[in-house]
Amino acid sequence: MNRIRMASGFVLWGLCTLLWAQPAVVPTASTMEHTRWTGWVSWVADGDTLLVLPEQAHEAVKLRIEGIDAPERCQPGGEVSRDALIQWVHRKTVQVIPHGTDTYGRVLARVEIDGRDVGAEMVASGMAWAYHFRASAGPYAELERQARSQKKGLFAQAQPMTPKVFRQFHGSCQTP
Repeated sequence: MNRIRMASGFVLWGLCTLLWAQPAVVPTASTMEHTRWTGWVSWVADGDTLLVLPEQAHEAVKLRIEGIDAPERCQPGGEVSRDALIQWVHRKTVQVIPHGTDTYGRVLARVEIDGRDVGAEMVASGMAWAYHFRASAGPYAELERQARSQKKGLFAQAQPMTPKVFRQFHGSCQTP
């Protein structure tokens, strides 16, 4: 009987040691693009781009909020839009629902904080446009229409210039 207890004790000790020695699951580039994850926002570049440090990771992921287009930092409204996003997410924990990457290698994702859609909040407050792609008006088109009619944020300007048009006339902003 003592031998059985001793053997089972060794088995239990062995299993505990094996589990303890397993490394934490660290997100990889491929899981960052397709699997929901949680992270901490370490930096906000502009109104639609941020760096998020995934839980259990050592390197931040550059992320573009899907479905919105915020002004360039050097265009009118750019700093205000960035400041609004900073107020929402900087140094806070967010949930990231990724949908691939864009042409610049950024993860395209829906970002949520406390269950609220950050992209929707940015458009509803007039801090970003609903991103239009080909024939699609995008998921936030109605929110943009409401923000325009209420002259919120960027839409208080007579004719706010979308980032796409701004870049055509002025080129991209140089990031410091």
